[in-house]
Amino acid sequence: MIVFPNAKINIGLNIVEKRSDGFHSIESVFYPIKLHDALEVVENTAKTPDPIIFMTSGIEIPGTVNENLCCKAYHLINKDYPLPNIKIHLHKHIPIGAGLGGGSADAAFFIRLINDKFKVGLSWGEMHNYARQLGSDCSFFITNKPVFAEGVGDQYESITLNLTGYRITLIYPNIHINTAKAYSGVTPKKPVRSLESDIVNLPVEQWKNGIHNQFEDSIFPQYPELKKIKENLYSLGALYVAMSGSGSSVYGIFKEKTDIKKHFNDCFIYEGDL
Repeated sequence: MIVFPNAKINIGLNIVEKRSDGFHSIESVFYPIKLHDALEVVENTAKTPDPIIFMTSGIEIPGTVNENLCCKAYHLINKDYPLPNIKIHLHKHIPIGAGLGGGSADAAFFIRLINDKFKVGLSWGEMHNYARQLGSDCSFFITNKPVFAEGVGDQYESITLNLTGYRITLIYPNIHINTAKAYSGVTPKKPVRSLESDIVNLPVEQWKNGIHNQFEDSIFPQYPELKKIKENLYSLGALYVAMSGSGSSVYGIFKEKTDIKKHFNDCFIYEGDL
């Protein structure tokens, strides 16, 4: 069985407070986009000592097999619902360390795939619970619809936001930004206006003046090339431009298709409908 985990973007991101557990509370809107990995799982009928044979292609994935979130998800579920030995093939296309949630998407889609393929019988609540144990934004991809996210990015409220008819251009300049370092550079503060209300009620053309990713305040001075990408996308006609998550991908929302590849040499570029 093959599934195609998709990425997400953050539309606005406020770091609201530093929590007593050392993490930060945020406010953001998560919106799925059509940039995909490919994930295949088949049962391994051969008698092998390891329950998982894990293979990859595409972008190189750092870390060991046991550190991969798909493998962690298998072991979490297997404690409660015995699973057969499997083979996993993950073709990685979503850039890593880009603020797009690619690893979390792979794990969430893996949970859904395992549930369907092997008739495990997990409820939506159980799948969300397993996903939350793997990453702060992982359970978003279980439902995979636009949400207003709070807490550490793991508490969701469904919102009515439909960007059909718009296009996205996403630029990833192959810069990896450490998430912990990104958080260390921001000063938490409660927003004056409601991010959720602004995004839902304001037309995209007005987002530029009021919807902001707070990470840009500390990351752009460190990586001025990211600020330049944002400026270039606006100059090419984008209605709204922002960094996703803690970076380093920067996306622009356009009304019309634009030929922008010649303006961003040596960068990963994704263009598509929203």
